[in-house]
Amino acid sequence: MSQTTVSAPRPELFLLTEEGKGFELVHGELEEKPVSALSSFVGAQVNRIVGNYVVQKKLGLLFQSDCSYQCFPHEPGRIRRPDGSFIRQERITPELLSEGHVTEAPDWVQETVSAHETAYETESKVDDYLRAGVKLIWVIHPEVRTVHVYRADGSVSRLRAGDVLDGEAVFPGFTCPVAELFPPVAAAKP
Repeated sequence: MSQTTVSAPRPELFLLTEEGKGFELVHGELEEKPVSALSSFVGAQVNRIVGNYVVQKKLGLLFQSDCSYQCFPHEPGRIRRPDGSFIRQERITPELLSEGHVTEAPDWVQETVSAHETAYETESKVDDYLRAGVKLIWVIHPEVRTVHVYRADGSVSRLRAGDVLDGEAVFPGFTCPVAELFPPVAAAKP
């Protein structure tokens, strides 16, 4: 496990997040994470389904969207807040669970894309996570009911509602129909 030297957390990021707003620190600037009811539902659904499996199999710890990471070697001051993340049990330490940003890369990340996010913003997040050492990334697009799966080896898969999502080496034995991630009714187009 590589250790990354990080700068001191910016107090204003903690203050803003305490008000219930989701912010990330990118290139020294605070960026609000836009959400919609649809993306919030899907993000929570993914965390619930994966979380149930993680607990049942005692694989490690799953974190929700208020967990922040400062683990990016290419920009040590960068802070990201994925919609869900997971760290395998053998990597959990008391230091990892202390106050402040997690400074170790998670094993898995899910980003549920809101209609307000741009492709550039999403790709930037994926690039950050891969560069930090995340093994498996699910980028979920609720509006079109697809999941893009990014892996540390650089391979990418695009899954549709009729496909099955696989936990691969991060969640061995986990499978879930992609359709189960989305509400039973289609979202209204903006």
